[in-house]
Amino acid sequence: MMLPFPIAEPESDTTLEQGRKLFAGPVDFLKGVVAMDGLPPADRIEVCFAGRSNVGKSSLINALTNRKGLARASNTPGRTQEINFFELGAERYLVDLPGYGFANAPVAVVEKWQRLLKAYLSGRVSLRRAFVLIDSRHGIKKVDHEIMDLLDSSAVTFQVVLTKLDKIKPKDHDKLLTQVRTELSRHVAAFPELILTSSEKGDGIPTLRSVIASLV
Repeated sequence: MMLPFPIAEPESDTTLEQGRKLFAGPVDFLKGVVAMDGLPPADRIEVCFAGRSNVGKSSLINALTNRKGLARASNTPGRTQEINFFELGAERYLVDLPGYGFANAPVAVVEKWQRLLKAYLSGRVSLRRAFVLIDSRHGIKKVDHEIMDLLDSSAVTFQVVLTKLDKIKPKDHDKLLTQVRTELSRHVAAFPELILTSSEKGDGIPTLRSVIASLV
């Protein structure tokens, strides 16, 4: 029987090579956006990365791009309060969304950037896929469902990327996958494949690159 939300595999060596070439090319920081009127023109394909604070988002983006300091990691949850745009080659944007949950920031600031996040996700016509990062040590939490519900209502396809897989024991993989698959079954916008990654070990990075390269 086919499991719901199987683990993604590259379609072919060709797609793997397309992903490698895309991320071996230029990747440059374009701008940090704090209001909708600051967004760059929606004139190219874009993908965004969302995840609760300290899920390993900056580390994953840096591993994807082979650039250690491209996305700035912070030990202070909720510190990044901008939507950061990176030019990925000449035809794509890679978008780093503010971390959500446990924000160490004033309530008014949190509310402002939550409004920005909602406006971006619901109104960006060039957004092809959101990648929702989930820490393998914790699985899907209530706060993750909030962003997934928003993506459902915005009709934005999202794909779960499990991070820090190297931080849990292989015997715990099945338990994690069962929990994630069960929770994801509640969401109509969830793409039906999971991507398992370790930024430290490099696991799953070629697969994620090839997925991004294949989006048109």
